[in-house]
Amino acid sequence: MRTQVSLDAVTPLVNGYHQNPFEVLGPHQVTDQGREGLAIRALLPGSQQVWLVDEAHGRRRPMRRIHPSGLYEAICPVEDGNGQTLARGQYHFQLTDSHGIEKTMKDPYAFDPLLTDYDMHLLGEGNHWDSYKRLGAQIREVNGVHGINFAVWAPNAEGVSVVGDFNEWSSKSHPMRKHVPGGVWELFIPEMKVGTLYKFAVKQNGGRVVEKCDPYGFAAEVPPRTANIVTDLDSYQWEDDSWLATRKNHNALDAPMSIYEVHLGSWQRDPEDPDRWLSYREIAPRLVEYAQRMGYTHLELLPVSEHPFTGSWGYQPVGMFAATSRFGSPQDLMYLIDQCHQGGLGVLIDWVPAHFPKDDHGLRQFDGTALYEHADPRKGEHPDWGTMIYNYGRNEVRNFLISNALFWLDKYHIDGLRVDAVASMLYLDYSREGNDWIPNMFGGRENLEAIDFLKKFNEECHLQHPGTLTIAEESTAWTGVSRPTYLGGLGFSLKWNMGWMNDTLRYIHHEPIHRKYHHDELTFSLIYAFTENFILPFSHDEVVHGKGSMLDQMPGDLWQRFANLRCLYGYMWSHPGKKLTFMGSEFGQWNEWNYNTSLQWDLLQWESHQGLQNYVAHLNSLYTSEPALYEVDFDGAGFEWVDCHDHEASTLAFMRKAKDPQDFVIVCSNFTPVPRHNYKLGVPEACWYEEISNSDSAYFGGGNVGNDGGILAEMNESHGRPASIEITLPPLGTVIFKPKRD
Repeated sequence: MRTQVSLDAVTPLVNGYHQNPFEVLGPHQVTDQGREGLAIRALLPGSQQVWLVDEAHGRRRPMRRIHPSGLYEAICPVEDGNGQTLARGQYHFQLTDSHGIEKTMKDPYAFDPLLTDYDMHLLGEGNHWDSYKRLGAQIREVNGVHGINFAVWAPNAEGVSVVGDFNEWSSKSHPMRKHVPGGVWELFIPEMKVGTLYKFAVKQNGGRVVEKCDPYGFAAEVPPRTANIVTDLDSYQWEDDSWLATRKNHNALDAPMSIYEVHLGSWQRDPEDPDRWLSYREIAPRLVEYAQRMGYTHLELLPVSEHPFTGSWGYQPVGMFAATSRFGSPQDLMYLIDQCHQGGLGVLIDWVPAHFPKDDHGLRQFDGTALYEHADPRKGEHPDWGTMIYNYGRNEVRNFLISNALFWLDKYHIDGLRVDAVASMLYLDYSREGNDWIPNMFGGRENLEAIDFLKKFNEECHLQHPGTLTIAEESTAWTGVSRPTYLGGLGFSLKWNMGWMNDTLRYIHHEPIHRKYHHDELTFSLIYAFTENFILPFSHDEVVHGKGSMLDQMPGDLWQRFANLRCLYGYMWSHPGKKLTFMGSEFGQWNEWNYNTSLQWDLLQWESHQGLQNYVAHLNSLYTSEPALYEVDFDGAGFEWVDCHDHEASTLAFMRKAKDPQDFVIVCSNFTPVPRHNYKLGVPEACWYEEISNSDSAYFGGGNVGNDGGILAEMNESHGRPASIEITLPPLGTVIFKPKRD
C-alpha cells in the first residue's frame, strides 16, 4: 500500500501558507503495493486534465486529481522492466485548462534550491554586496534547463508565491520555499522567458494577500501599471572600455568638473507630440552632442529608479533596481550611458536611500510587518514628505541599499552617486519637534545607525569601484562629510555647498543699490570653503516651488537680469569648488521648471538667450583649459583675496592659483550696474595681463565694456602686492585676467 499525502501538509499548501511546498510537490520516493515508486505531484488549479510526460522515454501517463484544489499525482515505477528510470527533472506536464486550452510546463518543484547557506549567512549579517546577483529574478540554467530563479526576503510572511502573466496571476500556482531561518523565499521556474511579467503574492499575517513588486526587480511596466519584467541585464554589449580605463582621471578631485543636471522627461520633448517622452535612445545623441558643445564634463540625471508618481521627479522610488520604463528598457538606458562615455562625458545619478513611498505594491509593510521601515512612526515616517524611512540598523535593509548602490556602479557603469537628503538621514529630529522623535542610545539627536550605513556605503563604493564618486546633498554644518572614514568622516568624495548657494542667491536677489549692505553674504563662503570638498550647486531645487527660474530671480530690467546672471555665473565658475547647474539655466529659461513640459528651447531665437548660452559654453571651455580654476579647489593654497572689502562698490577681486603657483588668474566681479573705470587691483608681478573672459562681451549679450584684450601692469604697489593694474570693470560684470609673460 502506497503512502498517502498528509492532510496536514496539503491544507497549508492549498491555502497558501506552506513554508516548504516541496514537501508535497515534485518527485517523492513512495512505496506502492510493496514496490518502490516515484510519486510526482503538481498543484495546477483551474486545470481539467493533466498528463505526465517522461521526456527521456517518451511515455505519457495520466495524473490523478487527489484534492479538489487542483493537486494531481502520478505514481511511476522507479525502474521499469527494461531497467529504465524516470530522471529527476526530465519530465513535463501536459494539461488542459478550464477553457479547454492545452499547455505544457516543466515542474518547478523538481529542482533543488540555488541559494546556498553561505548566501543566507551573508544576507543575515548584512554583507552580501552582490545580492543583486542572487535575489530577484535571476536567469539560470539548472541541469541543462533554462529558467528564472526567484528569491525574495519576507521572513514574517505566511506564504509567498510568484504570480504573473505566465500563470494568470494565480497566487496558488507557484508557491515558494522559505529558507529558515533566513526568511528568503525561493523558486526556480523552468523555461520562463525574458519579458515575462511577474510580482510576488505575499500572504501576510492574518491571511491578507498583497501583490508586491520585486524589491530587486530589474525592470517594471510603465506606471501606473506596476508589474515587474524578467530582464537580462547582461545582454547589452558595452563599448566604453576606454572611458572606464581613464575614469579615475575624469573624476579626480584635481580635475575640472562642470555638471549639467538633467531631468530626462522634460529636457526635450517630441516637437510633433509635446506630451510624449523621448526615449533613452532618442535622447542620447541630442543630449551628448549638446553637452559636448556646451563644454560640460559630467551629466547628473535626476533619479532613474522606477517611481509610481511622475510628479515626484523620481525622488520617491519603488523599484530601486529598476531603471524607469518611462523612457525605454534597461538596455536603452545603458545605451545612453555608453554614448555619454564614448563622448567623453561622465554620468552621475541621484540616488535616494533616505525614504520610500507608501504605495501598497512597494516596500511598506512588505511581509505584513515593518520590514524595511521602522515600526515606530517617530523613526519610520517623514512628516514633511509622507514617506517611510529605512531601518538602517537592520542588516538585511542595509545590505539591500548598499547592494543597490553597487548595482548601479556595476551593471550600468555609473560614474558616481549623488545621495539625496543626507541631512534627513543624519538627524533623528529632522523636521520634528517636541516628543516627535526618539533620542539615540546616548541621548543625542544623531542617527547612529544611518551614520554607520553611510560610512559603510562610501567605503564599499570606493573599494569595489575605484574612481567613482559619492556626493552628499547635505545642508547642515555636519563636519567631515567629505573626509575619509578612517579620519572620522562620512567618506563622501564631494559635498554640495548649500550654504554658498543660499547666501549667494540671497545676495543676488537684492537690488544692486542695496547690495553694499549685504557684502558679507558673498565673502562668508570663503571662511569655510576648504573644510569640505565642495560642489557649488544651482540645482533643480532652486527653480521650483514658486521660486521662479534663475533668470526670473534676477532683479532689474531685461538687460540687467541677463547681466546679473552672467556676472553671477562668472563669479561661480571662478569660485573654489566644482560646478553644477540645472538644465535651462544655461540659456535663460524664463518659466519655472515644469517636469511635465519641455524646456523653452524656442527662446534661443533671441540674441539675449543665445548670448547667455554662449557665455556658459565659454565659461566651461575656459574652466577646463585653465588649471588655476580647478586644480586646487579644496585647499586654501589655491585661493587668495585681492580685495574683499570694497562693499561700497559691491565688487570682489581674488586670485585663483594652480598647483604651479606661477599659473594664476585674477578675477574681479562688479555687482552693480555702474561701470568702474581705472579700478586698481594689486597683482604679483609686472607683466601683460590678458583679459581672457569678460561677461559683458557683445558675443554674450553685453555692452562690450572692457579692456581691449588686456592691460599692462606697472610697478605700483597696491593691495599688498608689488605691482598693479588699473582696469575698466564693466557694469554687472565679471572679468578674468591671466599673466602673459612672453
